[in-house]
Amino acid sequence: RTFINRALQAGAAVALPVALSGRSASRGILGANDAVRVAIAGLRIKGSQHVDLFRQIPGVRVVALCDPDSGILDREMDKFRTRNETVEGFRDVREVLDRRDVDALIIAAPNHWHALMAVWACQAGKDVYVEKPVSHNIWEGRRIVDAAGHYGRIVQCGTQNRSDEGFAGFVEYLRSGEIGRVKLARGFCYKRRESIGVAGGPQPIPPDVDYNLWTGPANLLPLMRNQLHYDWHWDWNTGNGDIGNQGVHELDMCRWALGERGLPSAVSSVGGRFGYADDGQTPNTQIVLYEYSIPLIFEVRGLPRKTGDPAMDAYRDVRIGVVIECEGGVFAGGSGGGWVYDSAGGRIRQFTGSGGSGHAANFIQAVRSRKRSDLAADIQEGHVSSALCHMANISHRLGQEAFLSGVPETLRQPEFREACGRMREHLEYNGVHSDEKTIVGPRLVFEPEKEQFITGAEYDAEFWANAMLKREYRHPFMMPGAFE
Repeated sequence: RTFINRALQAGAAVALPVALSGRSASRGILGANDAVRVAIAGLRIKGSQHVDLFRQIPGVRVVALCDPDSGILDREMDKFRTRNETVEGFRDVREVLDRRDVDALIIAAPNHWHALMAVWACQAGKDVYVEKPVSHNIWEGRRIVDAAGHYGRIVQCGTQNRSDEGFAGFVEYLRSGEIGRVKLARGFCYKRRESIGVAGGPQPIPPDVDYNLWTGPANLLPLMRNQLHYDWHWDWNTGNGDIGNQGVHELDMCRWALGERGLPSAVSSVGGRFGYADDGQTPNTQIVLYEYSIPLIFEVRGLPRKTGDPAMDAYRDVRIGVVIECEGGVFAGGSGGGWVYDSAGGRIRQFTGSGGSGHAANFIQAVRSRKRSDLAADIQEGHVSSALCHMANISHRLGQEAFLSGVPETLRQPEFREACGRMREHLEYNGVHSDEKTIVGPRLVFEPEKEQFITGAEYDAEFWANAMLKREYRHPFMMPGAFE
């Protein structure tokens, strides 16, 4: 045990002996009467929901909880005490992974921790359910895929719409060709985001938080916002903006509809943070073009329909979801299904589903069968959809300022121009005028097979983009560089 802890603390790529790993590693397929023992890391919102969810799955026991915020950890531990149930509590995930009574780790920590926890868990012989996005950057997402294969682990991504019967039914219908070839996929995250305020300087760390453990592999920086929790989504050091927070779901659905298993050949982003000045760094308004053989356009809007109106915009009645445009009709919907319309706008067929409520149970099924093919959202799928978010943000972060009034005219793709034109109108309704500036990201050319941007004399921006494919990890929270 001491050796394992030292190895993990040093960030070494150690293949843990089977005798010291979880029961699922040593036994292979669990017996019908064997409980799958899970630990849950990150408990504030989603993790707390996962505690309740996994407790309700027959044959599953929640045996460990982990959070660097002792107040949140105690809150969840108290729920177990009230029910007279036994559970162990930890602040450091490395202590959880050292336990022999943990078969699987459920990861709902902030984004910057997802990949490292997942890789460490694979090395420790644990199966993994990791929330979306599975990674904070493209390189580390591939490390999870590699670790899952190398150590023979079952790793599920939390893109639960892959378990939604409604959207799965639509995809099957789409493949039948009844509404013709897909012409365009659109994804939407029209989700209200208020200002996070201006802290005005470094803020005190909440007394219950071990900030070193909370920060983990990210840069250990002063807290420069009013709230530590949740608002980390809008800080590049720890989060990926709303395209990585919510948008990964809809991007995954678009990619599924298109039948695209890999990444696109190019990406372009236009957007910014509008409507207020605060400590947030990520865009609250963003349009992204992904150049697959069929275009994919994604839109983020965090401002309301107009100033003084709390309602959000919609596109074909979709606020958070997808619109798949085909030769003979259009699908509009999201989690739980949607409608197919004909070219005249008449309803053809409805698809309804559960919104993916069986996703956790699907993971447990695969843990028992030891078949990655049983997973609805294998880590490879989660990695690719998460990487789409990172590609968009790299283009944005390498962008240059331009006046809103001139942006659509500079774009060569007509659907991209149209989306940016609607964005400009939306901003006008929120008091952001055309003489203000936005960030126009470069069109970055990508090599999907190598998962890197093309470099060369004519690809200047791509050189800098490749430098953003990974991050510097902070000792001792190091991502393993090789698996043995």
